[in-house]
Amino acid sequence: MKKLFCTLLAALLCAGAMALPAAAADEEMIVVNDDISVSADYDWTRLADQGITLNVYNWGLYISDGSDESVDILSAFTELTGIEVNYTTYDTNESLYAKLKSDGADYDVIIPSDYMIGKMINEGMLEKLNFDNIPNMAKIGEQYKGLDYDPNDEYSVPYTWGVVGLVYNKTMVDEAPTSWDVMWDEKYENSILMFNNSRDAFAIAAKRLDMSLNPSTVEEVETIAEELKAQKSLVQAYVMDEIFDKMEGGEAALAPYYAGDALVMMDENPDLGFAIPEEGTNYFVDAMCIPAGSKNKEAAEMFINYMCETSVGVANCDYIGYSTPITEVWEQLPDDLKYSEVAYPSEEVLANTEVFTVLPDEINAAMDKAWSDMKSYSEGGSSWLIPVGLVVAVAVVVLLFWSRNRKKQREDY
Repeated sequence: MKKLFCTLLAALLCAGAMALPAAAADEEMIVVNDDISVSADYDWTRLADQGITLNVYNWGLYISDGSDESVDILSAFTELTGIEVNYTTYDTNESLYAKLKSDGADYDVIIPSDYMIGKMINEGMLEKLNFDNIPNMAKIGEQYKGLDYDPNDEYSVPYTWGVVGLVYNKTMVDEAPTSWDVMWDEKYENSILMFNNSRDAFAIAAKRLDMSLNPSTVEEVETIAEELKAQKSLVQAYVMDEIFDKMEGGEAALAPYYAGDALVMMDENPDLGFAIPEEGTNYFVDAMCIPAGSKNKEAAEMFINYMCETSVGVANCDYIGYSTPITEVWEQLPDDLKYSEVAYPSEEVLANTEVFTVLPDEINAAMDKAWSDMKSYSEGGSSWLIPVGLVVAVAVVVLLFWSRNRKKQREDY
């Protein structure tokens, strides 16, 4: 009996020990809804009664917001914290920068790309982060920390990463493209889409010329611009978010774009494929930052910490298709995304990529001017119509003024 009692007692103790971790695990999480659970050792409600509305400014189609049956991580944040979110979007890093520079912007969280973060840091446009409010920074993989744009990890927390490649329609191209040269192939005239932002467009032309996508002289900028001019007559349209409708609808054969968005388009249209050209491409990291002067810095840091919660990251990356810098998130993604060669290219492919760096003001100015000139350039020579048109318009105004003055003189006479 004594042996039996000891055996039963040992069994009960073992069962209790096994049950404790599960109970403790439950206590360590706060269940917000069926999809979102967050760490319980963070005070999510400390700002709930302050009537805060966070202004979050992000790329278009770049968050799981409840559309298309996705998880609405923004409403879950409000339910968890009591903080409302005013969410708006931009289409390029350059338009984000211009908006912030105009002083008419009032944002609390922005998500620019690496080189733009570096530029904003240099110009004093970002707040240093208080990582006591962002403990989930510890979840970010070491390979995404200490990067050139923010070497001391003071101003940003990585959001996603990815590469640029070619989205192509398999029914409209002869074979899977292997080179950026196809973007200059006359057989695809009027069926080519091109980035509608200077940095990405210049990078593609630079890689085609076997040059760095970070030009170091004005002469290099001008050389690359000439390559874009040579392509212009073949381009159907310069696009950003418009690419989704055009490629999914079969309106174009070729378009360079970001890998995460390529997955979304391929899911909508099975005729689409994705290729990373052999010359190499851009590798980028987008990160969450707080603009200088934010009126809700602590709440913004809470939002950034929330976006790094594992369940939030899984819902977000599963929907937008972009690559996660958080190992725990990657481990829980669906296999078709986790092992996707588009979202997670091989080490060999990544070794042939290049990151954007912060360019000197002289180079930025030259690129802005060259981009503007290229957009107004016409290979057929019709660019002369613009100044001629202005001259004609002035002449018409002068003629009308003369005619009215002449008429008035006759009436006075």
